[in-house]
Amino acid sequence: MFINGERAWARAGTTMEAIDPATAEVFATVAQADKADVDAALASARAAFTGGWDGLPPVRRVRVLNRLASLLRERTREFAQLESLDVGKPLRQAEDDVGAAAGYFEFFAGVADKVFGSSIPLGAGFVDFTLREPLGVSAQIIPWNYPLRLASRGIAPALACGNAVVAKPAAEAGLSVIRLAELAVEAGLPPGVFNVVTGGRETGAALAAHPGINHITFTGSVPTGIAIMKAAADNVVPVTLELGGKSANIVFADADLDRAAASARTTLMQNSAQTCTAPTRLLVEEAAHDRFVELLAPRIASIRLGRGLDNPDMGPVVSDRQMQRVLGYIAAGAKDGATALTGGRRSDAPQLAQGYFIEPTLLDRVMRGTALEQEEIFGPVLTLTTFRSTDEAIAIANGTPYGLVTGIWTRDLSKALTVATAVKSGQVRVNSYSVEGSIGLPFGGYKRSGFGREQGLEALANYTQLKNVMINFG
Repeated sequence: MFINGERAWARAGTTMEAIDPATAEVFATVAQADKADVDAALASARAAFTGGWDGLPPVRRVRVLNRLASLLRERTREFAQLESLDVGKPLRQAEDDVGAAAGYFEFFAGVADKVFGSSIPLGAGFVDFTLREPLGVSAQIIPWNYPLRLASRGIAPALACGNAVVAKPAAEAGLSVIRLAELAVEAGLPPGVFNVVTGGRETGAALAAHPGINHITFTGSVPTGIAIMKAAADNVVPVTLELGGKSANIVFADADLDRAAASARTTLMQNSAQTCTAPTRLLVEEAAHDRFVELLAPRIASIRLGRGLDNPDMGPVVSDRQMQRVLGYIAAGAKDGATALTGGRRSDAPQLAQGYFIEPTLLDRVMRGTALEQEEIFGPVLTLTTFRSTDEAIAIANGTPYGLVTGIWTRDLSKALTVATAVKSGQVRVNSYSVEGSIGLPFGGYKRSGFGREQGLEALANYTQLKNVMINFG
């Protein structure tokens, strides 16, 4: 772990194993924290916060965050290798994640000295203004699919606003977050401002329920998000939640079908579609179905599997448990009438036999209302459902409990705007699903995809509290 500027083992001596999902081999031993370790991390964070970090001139925070971003970029290879070993993703995808992590620190360094209040006119004899002040200690509970990237997404604005942080990465993958905390001290962050406790659900529960925190940021599953909300309620602590997704990718017959198919392949390969925003629910206009399948199926079948460090197109899923979960969805879909056009099983390639590899899968004619169509699979599986009208496409897109991202592919601007305004989704992406430089775009969900917004200037509201000051000088 990393507490008060130093690496630390759990006080009880408990550990857990880090497993390379490409080989199922243990490659590291990691501390497993209990409540005593969480207490120590929070005490360190509180002391650092009240000991000067909260009152530091904002321009000093700007310099530290920019220095941290520079160090991250200098050590891209090191962090990418940690991510690839921990999660299984191809090395170039992991390198992109390091670049995105550095981008978060650069973006929020740029606004750390611009967290402005406002003045409110009350008439002669009065001055009234608002202040945005840091909350205190922010608990950051981080998922396993993008440990470094999603840690940076929450930690960067928290630090920029003057908060201290205790981060708890997932048991499956957290080595890069520990390394990030070390690098932050090297960049000039005072010891104790950024702490990391490692462990499983019990560690996360101890952190979420602790009376010494002032805010929680959580990214992960809906059931865990609900449990965190309940724990936070006992201490009246605000929560920012980014939960699951079942993102619709709507392809109209008038779209550039080749571009849409190429995008679908790329987004499936990204981290083996273990991504909340993954547009794995394809909605294709009936008139374009056959042509779109002709373009997409060969692309999906051509995806090369391999160990992340070997830089294939796509790596394994993160664990045996996750692999069995995804294969269970595929099997249930077959019973419900879905047809596998590509993949649909665990890879039988001899060189991949020990790892958690699933063939990239395209399932056609997926029925509405089935588990395959309604629930987040979190694996390399594309489901395809057809529609006949714009209204039907909107109804299908809105027909799940989630509302994170919607993709729209059409040459008709009026149609695109009609759908964009009708879907219940935190982000809408038209004729392009991924874009560099998206850190400035507010991100978050509708419905069971969570609430609050990460990224962009909107994220600053998560990590500050508003104070109003009224002065009668008349």
